[in-house]
Amino acid sequence: MNGYQQQSLAGATGIDLVVALYDGVLRYLYRAVQCVEEDDVYGRRMAVKRVTDIFIYLQSTLRTDVCGKTTTSLADFYAAMFQLTLEASYYNSKETFEEVIQCVRDVRDAWAIAARDPEAQTVLPRDLRTREGQMVPAVVAQAQMVESGAQAGARWSA
Repeated sequence: MNGYQQQSLAGATGIDLVVALYDGVLRYLYRAVQCVEEDDVYGRRMAVKRVTDIFIYLQSTLRTDVCGKTTTSLADFYAAMFQLTLEASYYNSKETFEEVIQCVRDVRDAWAIAARDPEAQTVLPRDLRTREGQMVPAVVAQAQMVESGAQAGARWSA
């Protein structure tokens, strides 16, 4: 990570960090597509490992005891995207990777819209971003705010 990236993350809000995780997923999914086109098995596997690691992290920070319905929907989304990513890799399927990219992009865009909302910034304060156990309730509350927009563009269902 270069100095610019470190500096931008140092000043990021909690929601900005969630968006950055989605950006990472997208970057590695595009890398996996490129590896499929180039028949680079090792590169594809490394990109898929990074994608699945991020999905595991996002899933592990959810707390269903805080807001069951929204958290369960996000958990189902992460599980579905995890599974589709593994299937895309197993079948070496550019089309399946592109389907995952579209689904992730839809949810990422909803988070990006929430990141621009000043009221949303108070839901996930910056000081909570390094304490995972406390960060998740705020993420869930924020997800509720964007749920209506995310559901309209999402291609998955819980």
